[in-house]
Amino acid sequence: MQPYSPGKPIDEVQRELGLTEVIKLASNENPLGPPPKAVEAAKHAVESLHVYPDASAFRLREALANHVSLPMESILVGNGSDELIHILGEVFLGGPDDAVVVGSPSFVRYDAAAELANCRLVRVPLDAELRHDLDAMALAITPRTRLVFVANPNNPTGTIVDGDGIRRLVSKLAPGSALVLDEAYFEFAQDAPGYPNSRDLVAEGLPVIGLRTFSKTYGLAGIRLGYMMAPPEIIDACNRAREPFNTNAVAQAAALGALTDQEHLQATVANNRRQLERMTQAFTDLGLRCIPSYANFLLVDLGRPAEPVFHELLKKGVIVRSGHVLGLPTYLRISVGTEAETDRLIEAMNQIAPIGEPA
Repeated sequence: MQPYSPGKPIDEVQRELGLTEVIKLASNENPLGPPPKAVEAAKHAVESLHVYPDASAFRLREALANHVSLPMESILVGNGSDELIHILGEVFLGGPDDAVVVGSPSFVRYDAAAELANCRLVRVPLDAELRHDLDAMALAITPRTRLVFVANPNNPTGTIVDGDGIRRLVSKLAPGSALVLDEAYFEFAQDAPGYPNSRDLVAEGLPVIGLRTFSKTYGLAGIRLGYMMAPPEIIDACNRAREPFNTNAVAQAAALGALTDQEHLQATVANNRRQLERMTQAFTDLGLRCIPSYANFLLVDLGRPAEPVFHELLKKGVIVRSGHVLGLPTYLRISVGTEAETDRLIEAMNQIAPIGEPA
């Protein structure tokens, strides 16, 4: 296993390069910050830090159940989606005879769930449009396949798959296995034609697990809180495997506040749409290929190794994500920022152009 490689922090770049003004467009964070109502709720919760959090997260699970119109027995919260993925590995995977099917490249924590369980990891390459190849993934399923992970939208590509393909994939699952639909960027993609909602599949009683997070559209990456939607028997098993008090009191309170702050959510989605359009147009004008994105980042093909361009942008105080660590060595993954951050990014990219020509 390789340790998870996070984006470079602003402080580190400032120290290394002696820069004072640095923007970070590398970790798919919300550029508008946290919801004001979440901040107020978190401040209030800080006054009771001497008390253990609600181990069952009752109020938050109740609010989430109302939010997605599912019974509370179908909801579990975790210390980010990362913890929930880890718990699924513990619950479903028993050793070398079991298998996990993933798209490649996709979110690396799916791979880790398989590797930690010492089971077989089957990586299925994305298709030519950098989408999950659901038909190829279906062919990779065997009676020993226990988990199939599909990030929709996918990270790092921003692409989505449709509901018909997802249902075909579910039909191939053996009893005792499940499809995990990771919808970390759900709120950005939910209105796309044909986009499947994991909540609907769970409500039908299908062996589907939906994962969502408060880190992206809700702007609460720093509190680490995600939630799972699944059939009650899966939630029950995961609830037994999770650590006690796995979500802290401040995180629970902030998430409750965020759910009521629809104004912040709508502003986030609107800014995301606007900045994606600006970035796509600017990079297309530079002769670069942009992968249509349904998330809060844009994958850009430079047509040459991306690492040198990544370092040139660093020198200009712009942190992005090099495709070198994502399995896409000619690409940059660039998170959506504010209007001013997009201006700075476009200016920096224009200064180091032409970058689409082979070396």
